[in-house]
Amino acid sequence: MTALSVLDLSPIVEGSNASQSLANSLDLARHAERLGYRRYWLAEHHNMPGIASAATSVVIAHVAGGTRTIRVGAGGIMLPNHSPLVIAEQFGTLNALHPGRIDLGLGRAPGTDMGTARALRRNLEAGDSFPQDVVELMGYFQAAEDGQRIRAVPGEGEQVPIWILGSSLYGAQLAAMLGLPYAFASHFAPAELDHALEIYRSRFQPSKQLDKPYVMLGLNVFAAPSDAEARLLFTSLQQAFVNLRTGRPGRLPPPVEGYERDLDPMAKTMLGQALSCAVVGAPETVRQGIEAFIRRTGADELMVTAQIFDHTARVRSFEILSDAHKSLSEAA
Repeated sequence: MTALSVLDLSPIVEGSNASQSLANSLDLARHAERLGYRRYWLAEHHNMPGIASAATSVVIAHVAGGTRTIRVGAGGIMLPNHSPLVIAEQFGTLNALHPGRIDLGLGRAPGTDMGTARALRRNLEAGDSFPQDVVELMGYFQAAEDGQRIRAVPGEGEQVPIWILGSSLYGAQLAAMLGLPYAFASHFAPAELDHALEIYRSRFQPSKQLDKPYVMLGLNVFAAPSDAEARLLFTSLQQAFVNLRTGRPGRLPPPVEGYERDLDPMAKTMLGQALSCAVVGAPETVRQGIEAFIRRTGADELMVTAQIFDHTARVRSFEILSDAHKSLSEAA
């Protein structure tokens, strides 16, 4: 049965702050662990007023330290923002602290605007060396060879599982070539989903880490006791997306009744495309929605995200989803 996992951006909501967001992330991770979710990933974004997970490795340490069994990782680290050695040391340290529980998803995008990318990278051509940087990073996790001059300590021998993230065909090709698991950002950039899956699965080359293709797909799930309440919760994400795409990023706004009804046609079209991979509704709606998505894509795992304004409602959404998933498993 397709596994369930959580993607968290540690959202900062209007009227709150990063401290509360990070506390909420740990609380949600503990609920996810209790509910049987497989992994809990955090994402690297910068210069975003509504996202508290910029220092991703630090937040992973916070969440892993407050949980016991759930895998915790990065979905992902934007590798061109960092040297491979630094990331090997960070995730080698995380794995030394929490053996066998750490994942490292790697992305090629900046995770921010170009001005901030310059402040982070200093060299905007770093993305061009992404494949070489991934291979270099993988090497640091292997046992050190005799005479090896540069070593990741902690890091060497840790064998931290590496994933390739993507929203285009580039990541699919690289993941297939290196024989790595592939996570596609269908929760906000679904346009190339089907083509990327076909390329990854058809070109996959087995590796030491993985003997056959393994796909995890991003999916927005907003679950509530009723369809109407779930649609209301979903308006927070819709507002945030419109604000971001129109150059007005901010904290996650509260839900607004009738938000989509009053949108201009261009914004409606944009939301319909960007957020087409979303399941929004009551328990039975959610069960049918995830079943249809799994059937269409053949996903091995779903990485579920829910940018919900009220933390209690967010936790409840993941509880409803867990119950819906279990009912599918029992029916299979």
